[in-house]
Amino acid sequence: MNGGVECLLSEEAIDLTRGPSGLGFNIVGGRDQQHISNDTGIFVSRIKENGAAALDGRLQEGDKILTVNGEELTDMLHQDAVDLFRTAGDHVSLKVQHRLMPQNGPSSHRGDGDPGGVPLAVILVPGLAITVAVVWAFLRYRQRL
Repeated sequence: MNGGVECLLSEEAIDLTRGPSGLGFNIVGGRDQQHISNDTGIFVSRIKENGAAALDGRLQEGDKILTVNGEELTDMLHQDAVDLFRTAGDHVSLKVQHRLMPQNGPSSHRGDGDPGGVPLAVILVPGLAITVAVVWAFLRYRQRL
């Protein structure tokens, strides 16, 4: 991949119901306004807070929208894609492509006693440092009395 970062792709069907603020996301891209070099796709640029997409939770910024109500967005002009979304109706079916970026380093394994995968040292080290500082300050204060 010429030194680039490889990523995994997954596709998902997402059904949204248009709300008071529409579908609740903005798009970029298209044949005339490529968002990614050599890719004429339509991408989610922003998820609007409390919009239909945000409330659903599956659509993410950066996702590539492949179809709207079964109509492919491949090689479509940006304005044509905008018009397609506007006229798609109240119930809109999307097929999207998520890009899953690989993690750096080894993947972690959450043990049975590990709350949420947070390493114990992340909790203990700052607590220990604060305790040492308080004890030192207390002893210095007592020496001055």
